Amino acid sequence: MPFARITLIEGKSPEYLKAVSDSLHQAMVETFNVPADDRFQAIHQLRPNELIFDRNYLGGPRSDDFIIFAITIGKPRDTATKKAFYERLVERLADAPGVRPEDVMIIISASAREEWSFSNGGMQMLGVA
Repeated sequence: MPFARITLIEGKSPEYLKAVSDSLHQAMVETFNVPADDRFQAIHQLRPNELIFDRNYLGGPRSDDFIIFAITIGKPRDTATKKAFYERLVERLADAPGVRPEDVMIIISASAREEWSFSNGGMQMLGVA
């Protein structure tokens, strides 16, 4: 049930964006125990002057291929699981579409299950283990 906002500088091809999306989803399935059909993402492409980031802060050097993954989760994960996810995501992104690990920033935020409604005004996650 994670929801991911993927933010990057505009100009990437549909194939590149699909590879980013697929790499994220597969890393979540592999490390976060996310069902294969649980895929909710929004890709935001910004002009170069609209995505402001330090090229070297706590990592880098970052290039114009920099991507931010802001992921909201409803089921808490422990530190080891998050670490495995971070590592797997940068591995997958390096494979396809070829993003350097230095260009990947990941932010995970947790929310309570009652803060999600998937449709019809319901609270579907309250009945899920």
